[in-house]
Amino acid sequence: MIVVAREDYRESLDALRADVASMAEAVLAQLRRALDAFESDDGAAAREVIDGDEPINQRYLDLEGDCIDLIALQQPVASDLRFIAASFKILTDVERIGDLATNLARYALSGDSAVGSEVRVREIGETTRGQVRAAVDAYVDGDVEACRAVAERDDEVDALCQHANETVVRELIASEPDVWEVERVLDDVSRVLLTIRDLERVGDHAVNIAARTLYMVDNDPELIY
Repeated sequence: MIVVAREDYRESLDALRADVASMAEAVLAQLRRALDAFESDDGAAAREVIDGDEPINQRYLDLEGDCIDLIALQQPVASDLRFIAASFKILTDVERIGDLATNLARYALSGDSAVGSEVRVREIGETTRGQVRAAVDAYVDGDVEACRAVAERDDEVDALCQHANETVVRELIASEPDVWEVERVLDDVSRVLLTIRDLERVGDHAVNIAARTLYMVDNDPELIY
């Protein structure tokens, strides 16, 4: 590959920032479609989400290659190196959110659950989507206060997920399935619990994005754990 002329170097960094944000928008759209499919038991929509995962993965690999090229060919100074390294890590978080959206679409293909009807999957999902969007915006703007706000709001996501898990357990106890339905009910419980777990992980990735950004801007590892 030809080394980028120095005068084009800043444009390459700006392009990377824009590309990371664009990939995040695509993944957020995937997550929204997966939530729609889960809520409406729309098998066709769920399959579209699953089919859309491969282009996301390829985009991730392409941008990962761009990060490696910038480091190897441009020998960036400390602040730029932090930006590229943070972008590289954020891309990984975004790609994994796409994987979790695909999981949600697969759960949607399993059909209605006998247990978990009171679980507010949409509310949890939209809360975590909002967290991801806020974290990506903080990355684009280099906003450290917004990063800390994302981390602080993670407790809200954890509380929603904890309440959802407790709701599933209460419904399971109240359902009293006969012996012939036990296996089906346990499958339903597993499906709902996995959904809650994956949405909580989306929130965790949002916190990761905020942590990478805080380190990128201020060389501050405060949120990294």
